[in-house]
Amino acid sequence: MSGHSKWATTKHKKAVVDARRGKLFAKLIKNIEVAARTGGGDPAGNPTLYDAVQKAKKSSVPNDNIDRALRRGAGLESGAAEYQTIMYEGYGPSGVALLVECLTDNRNRAAMDVRTIMTRGGGSMADPGSVSYLFNRKGVVLLPKAQESGELSEDDVLAAVLDAGAEEVNDLGETFEVISEPTDLVAVRTALQDAGHDYESAEQQFVPTMSVQVDEGSAGGVFRLIEALEDSDDVQNVYSNVDVSDEVLAKLG
Repeated sequence: MSGHSKWATTKHKKAVVDARRGKLFAKLIKNIEVAARTGGGDPAGNPTLYDAVQKAKKSSVPNDNIDRALRRGAGLESGAAEYQTIMYEGYGPSGVALLVECLTDNRNRAAMDVRTIMTRGGGSMADPGSVSYLFNRKGVVLLPKAQESGELSEDDVLAAVLDAGAEEVNDLGETFEVISEPTDLVAVRTALQDAGHDYESAEQQFVPTMSVQVDEGSAGGVFRLIEALEDSDDVQNVYSNVDVSDEVLAKLG
């Protein structure tokens, strides 16, 4: 997954400053609103909300927008929508498995949108359960190698998180990825904070148990399909089991 993870993290950084920033902001705000409604509006007592707020702040979402989302989710301000989470499963080019996580207030619109994008992008929808078994829910923390205190090494990260329940640490180039069980996510994130290491994001994700290696031609099609899905207002996350070598990733730019 190294190639896909590197591509995804680089793309996220670019999304913060490009023309799609508004859509990224909207999705981060939606995460905050739902987390506040589900677990309460106090980030200190709601780890999911805490991490959603931190991710929004690190993506430069204005504090006023964050505060309003907190208040809507906690029922202190009107205008909150009734969002529901829906998972769609499908296949992209070269048989790459795709999990599409939607957070929507209109189930029919989301389903039609995802189906249309999949078809146009050379993919196909799959029956529930036919793709999801290829993924496990995990806690994922991303942290930059470049810290105020200096350059982080893999040993620095391992020393901080091993006793907190981390399962593996992956080198993604400019960042490290720490994977754990979802129940250990808060402990891992807290261990990094206690060690003085700044992190970019901490959240639960679906991590593939096996990957599909693709060549340059197929990789471009898979990435374009994922980007088109992520561009939908109802889609929060897209998970895939695509694997791309560093050489192919470099050719794709």
